[in-house]
Amino acid sequence: MSISAFPHAVAAKHDATSLRHRIARLPERRSPTAKSLTLAAMSLGYVVVQLDVTVVNVAINSIGATYGGSLADLQWIVNAYTLTFAAFILTAGALGDRLGAKRVFVLGFAIFVLASLACALAPALWVLIVARLCQGIGAAVLVPNSLALLNHAYPDEAERHWAVGIWAAGASFSLTAGPLVGGGLIALVGWRAIFLINLPVGLAGMWLAWRYASETARSATRTLDVPGQVVAVLALGCLAAAMIESGQRGWRDPWVVAGFAAFVGLAALFLTIEFRSKGPMLPLSLFRNPAFSATALAGLLVNVGCYGLIFVFSLYFQRVNHLSPLWTGMAFAPMMAAIVVTNLAAARVTAAIGAQLTIATGAAVMAASCIGLLVMQQGSSYTSLCIQLIALGAGLGLLVPPLTSTLLGSVAKKYSGVASGVLNAMRQTGSVLGVALFGSLLGGSAGFMGGAKTALLISSGLALCALAAVMIGVPRRAN
Repeated sequence: MSISAFPHAVAAKHDATSLRHRIARLPERRSPTAKSLTLAAMSLGYVVVQLDVTVVNVAINSIGATYGGSLADLQWIVNAYTLTFAAFILTAGALGDRLGAKRVFVLGFAIFVLASLACALAPALWVLIVARLCQGIGAAVLVPNSLALLNHAYPDEAERHWAVGIWAAGASFSLTAGPLVGGGLIALVGWRAIFLINLPVGLAGMWLAWRYASETARSATRTLDVPGQVVAVLALGCLAAAMIESGQRGWRDPWVVAGFAAFVGLAALFLTIEFRSKGPMLPLSLFRNPAFSATALAGLLVNVGCYGLIFVFSLYFQRVNHLSPLWTGMAFAPMMAAIVVTNLAAARVTAAIGAQLTIATGAAVMAASCIGLLVMQQGSSYTSLCIQLIALGAGLGLLVPPLTSTLLGSVAKKYSGVASGVLNAMRQTGSVLGVALFGSLLGGSAGFMGGAKTALLISSGLALCALAAVMIGVPRRAN
């Protein structure tokens, strides 16, 4: 090659490289079948995650009978899953950005499936609890990366909204069906079957994702906040442990006090790390927006009450009113169905009265239903409680869609993934705290019924606090 031709060759090579980069940035054109099967894989991932949030609640009494576990042990069976789910979800999203969402999603499914098998085969209670911790890690990996892969598969905005709607609807259905499915499996096979059902679903989801999902671009600049992640797990674990153990040991027990003190210190350390970090797992700057802060807080408070009460009523139906797991699942069915119905109606209500008033209405209905449930006693008929349980589910179902939409709309679009992760983390943290706090009340000096009524009063107060936060922080937009 002559010296005079060399610059032209370099320029041609540069143009070819630029062309390849431009082509790589274009949305990938994929067949409708591949996109649909990618959606199916992502939906299966969210289905198993949500199913395991509620399905275990109807099994805890049967599991306790197998192992002879205490009330605190039963709380850990539920909370081990939600604790790691809440603690790892933000880091899991960042990991998908760094390594590729498809690769990380399939890994998350593998973790979830293997952990489910370990739960089903657990020879001892501590093995079951450790396996539930691993299940929660798998769940934390699945949720954010399933959304990332959907976003990649459906570049068209209208199609993407439709796909995310299908993804969310499947999760709502599994959340609703969880108690009934759990009760039926326990009646037919035993409690270990509620974990074995995850195996065929998980294997199908893994294969579909590996075969049809398209890998996302890797971002080498996406950092992992390892110090923040470690401290977050320790802080949340100390808080949950202190609350759970307070039921048996008492609130003044040295170990309980030490647990709360450790949480305070670790929480302060976590905030310091996040404030100084260049790539924090929890960007504190987002909380400068009043609407973001109000909706994130409301999500936390509402989940403390709702999922704490699901734990309480699961034990109430089985231990106090002596219902079977199947009938307990059927007792929850109207409440869960109400969540789905009002989820679907929430968009129309929001269009009519605005997000602020819709969320506030849902919170007010939840607060009123908790007050109405104070009439329950040992031996209370189900019909006397059913209407209030339906109202509790309806209130929750009405407020969640506009709360989620308002939170995502309060931040710049580039932060929507992080904002969604924050909301999920806050809601799962609320679930951890609800089960820990209300379970400790059931084992306290006031007895089961006294603790249950205190839990209802606390839930009502938390719903009203969520209402107040939304009315203060979320602007009322004119329609």
